[in-house]
Amino acid sequence: MKKLLLISFLLLCQIGWSQNGEKENLQTLIENFFEAFHAQDSVRLKSFAHPDIKMQSVAIDNEGNTVLSTSEYSHFLRSIASIPASTKFEEKLHDFDIKVNGMIANVSTPYSFYVNDELSHCGVNTFQLMKSWGEWKIIYLVDTRSKKGCK
Repeated sequence: MKKLLLISFLLLCQIGWSQNGEKENLQTLIENFFEAFHAQDSVRLKSFAHPDIKMQSVAIDNEGNTVLSTSEYSHFLRSIASIPASTKFEEKLHDFDIKVNGMIANVSTPYSFYVNDELSHCGVNTFQLMKSWGEWKIIYLVDTRSKKGCK
């Protein structure tokens, strides 16, 4: 019985350790995504995403309604690459909430977005990822955008 308890304990420790390693890998992936974003490196940004990635945003319109918009990842890549060099932009991430469940994961990151050092908006990014062939890829990205309540 003691051997069974010891083996069970060791297996649970291994599972917990491997999930922590996965969480670190996922945080690094998201940090690298934003490094490429700030560098306007569309080739590198494309490498983080699954070919069938979906992108959506949730925002409040001028009438106060919550609206959902959908965009193509290729359009996102072109828009990032086309930002003029004279425009400084930065998305500051405030935290990481990472959940791993086998071959899928969710990473949530509250953020503040600045254009030319002025706060533009804030919100939360939520990345859904899948692990395929030993590599994590973003399969879904949704964000919220608000001009109210930003810190």
